Amino acid sequence: MHSYEFRAMNTGILLAGEGPQEAVETGFSLAQKFIEDSEKRFTRFSSQSELSQLNRSAGGWFEASKEMFAVVSLALQLYSQTAGLFDPSILEALEQAGYDRTMDEIRLYGPTQVTVLARPKLHHFNEIRLDEPGCRIALPAEMRIDLGGIAKSWIAEQAALLLSNWTEACAVDAGGDMFFIGLPPGEKAWKVTLEDPLPLGEGGGLAVIKAPAGAVATSTVTRRRWKQANKEQHHLIDPRTQQPAETEWLSVTVLASHAAQAEVFAKSLLIGGPQEVERITGRAGDIEFIAVDYQKKLWGSQHILEKIDV
Repeated sequence: MHSYEFRAMNTGILLAGEGPQEAVETGFSLAQKFIEDSEKRFTRFSSQSELSQLNRSAGGWFEASKEMFAVVSLALQLYSQTAGLFDPSILEALEQAGYDRTMDEIRLYGPTQVTVLARPKLHHFNEIRLDEPGCRIALPAEMRIDLGGIAKSWIAEQAALLLSNWTEACAVDAGGDMFFIGLPPGEKAWKVTLEDPLPLGEGGGLAVIKAPAGAVATSTVTRRRWKQANKEQHHLIDPRTQQPAETEWLSVTVLASHAAQAEVFAKSLLIGGPQEVERITGRAGDIEFIAVDYQKKLWGSQHILEKIDV
C-alpha cells in the first residue's frame, strides 16, 4: 500500500492508498490540496479564515460556504446528542486557558501569560440559527465558536472519500482522526495502535485495534498541554465548568461510522467519564469505545474486546 505524509492543521497527516501508483499519487495530491484549503477555511488562528469571518458576524446573518454550513449543522446535531458535553462555543475559555495561538507556536514560544477574566456565557450553542435554503448562519451576539476537532475529523473523512476515487482501498489519519474506506489487501480489518497516552518517551502501544471500514478517533488530555502562570493546562474544556477538564481517564478512542461522530463522542466520553457512559452512549448510536485510565487499565464498551489484541 502506498503512503504519503505531510503536515497540516498543526498535526501530522498520513494518507494511504492501494492501487496503481500513478492513480494513487494523483489522489494523494488532490486530498492534500483539499486538506490544506479546508484548514484555511476552518482555522481560528487566521483573521482571514471563513470561521473568523463567521465569528465577527455574530448578531447577524452570515452567508456561509456549503462546507462551513455542513460542519456547523453537524456540530449542532452532536451538541444535542451529547447533551452539551461537546460545545464549540467554549472559544473564550480556550483562550483564557492560554490556547490563543497554534499549538506549534505554543510549543515554540509558550502560551500567553496575560490572565483574562472569564465572563459568564450569555448564550447556549443551540441558539445558533440556520437558514438552509440560503446557506446562512446566525450566531447570537458576542458568541464565538471553535470548530477545531470536529472540522479536523470532517476534513479527514471528506479527504478519504476524495482519495477513494483514485484507490481500491484508502485511509486518512489526521492526528488521530482516522477514516478508512475498503480494507487492506488480504486483511479483515485495519490495524490501529492504541497508544499509551502518557507523555511521549514514556509510553508505547497498549493494544492493537482491529478496525472495520469507517472512523476511529482518539481524544486525550496528555498531548496538548502547557503551563500558564505555573498551572498545568490542556485543550479539552469541560463546558460545565469552562475550565480544562478534570478527567478519570487519560484517553478515549471511539469507533464509529463517521469521523465527526467518533471525534465528538471520544471527547464527550473523556469529559464525562465512567459516570456518564450509559447516558452518552445511549445517545450515540452504533459506536464502540475503549478508555485508558491513570493506571493504564483499559475500559470499554460491550463488544470492544472482540476488536482488540492486547
